[in-house]
Amino acid sequence: MKKAVLLAFVLVLLSTAVVVGFVRPAVAEETIYIRADGSIEGTTHISTVDNVTYTFTDNIFDQSIVVERDNIMIDGAGYTLQGTGANYSTGIYLSGRSNLTIKNTNIKNFDYGIVFSEYPSYTITIAGNNITANNRVGIAVYYSSNNSIRGNNITNNGDGIWLSNSFNNSIAGNNIAHKGYGYGIYLISSNYNSISGNNIANYGYSISLGYSSNNIISENNITNNSYGIWLYCSSNNKIYHNNFVNNTGQVHSEGSVNTWDDGYPSGGNYWSDYTGKDRDGDGIGDSPYVIDENNQDNYPLMRGEVPEEEVPEEVAAPPPFWMQWWFWTIVAAGIVALAGAVYFLKKRKPPTPTAPPQGTELPLQLQVS
Repeated sequence: MKKAVLLAFVLVLLSTAVVVGFVRPAVAEETIYIRADGSIEGTTHISTVDNVTYTFTDNIFDQSIVVERDNIMIDGAGYTLQGTGANYSTGIYLSGRSNLTIKNTNIKNFDYGIVFSEYPSYTITIAGNNITANNRVGIAVYYSSNNSIRGNNITNNGDGIWLSNSFNNSIAGNNIAHKGYGYGIYLISSNYNSISGNNIANYGYSISLGYSSNNIISENNITNNSYGIWLYCSSNNKIYHNNFVNNTGQVHSEGSVNTWDDGYPSGGNYWSDYTGKDRDGDGIGDSPYVIDENNQDNYPLMRGEVPEEEVPEEVAAPPPFWMQWWFWTIVAAGIVALAGAVYFLKKRKPPTPTAPPQGTELPLQLQVS
């Protein structure tokens, strides 16, 4: 059974790479072109004043964009590029392009959101886009290097991001989420790439590597997936400082030997199912997290654990003022001062007049006539 599942997985990897390697958009009257000379064909909803920055001025429906010019920026300005979900339809298609940025665009309801295909593309930046509800994949990169995919919201697509035969690319700070099967980030025959700081949730395979080596996978939040990471014939990758939380299977590794920590004291990964202790309170588990006979995290992180000797005591709320020592000191001093004042005044009080003794006559007042 295990071999059958593995064989099916490998066939899916290979067939996907072959099929998508030849993906081209359906070129028709509805296709928008940014031509090599800087001109725009097929829409009035994209404008440029310098043939460098191309800005959406309205939403665009039922059209794809083919870019034929280098050294430009496409700014969606928050507008939407929306397709009909037709097979092999592509939102934005790049082939043999360089030094290009796509930002601030909502791309939805295509088969492929953005595709780099046919001929290699270099130094492309895909940043700050919402890429959602595309049937097969949000972003697919083929035969391309030194590109950056960062800060995008890539949700509810069939798969999130594909790299095939691509090198030295950076996938960083993206939110990649789904509610079903599929791949969050998928690499096949792709080496020396960096995958860092992404949130990847609710996929069948959060991160999957097939025949891919020397990649760095770090500081990702990998949560609630069927598999946190799936590795097939992919060795010499460095995987550390990730949070593997509540995945049905944290790791599947077949024919792969990788490094799962950054040494001491930097540490490895956080594993929600790790049961070891941290008796010395250094934030690192005292025993390894064992994946299989060839792979283990030697320094698993104890996220959220505070060593016993460093647990702060609960700080009680201060008592009311009438229970404070200084309050009663003032009261006592006031009582003493009041008693002293009463005593002093009593001593200085003049005597009360009394009636003269009987038989004593008061002298008569002389009257002057």
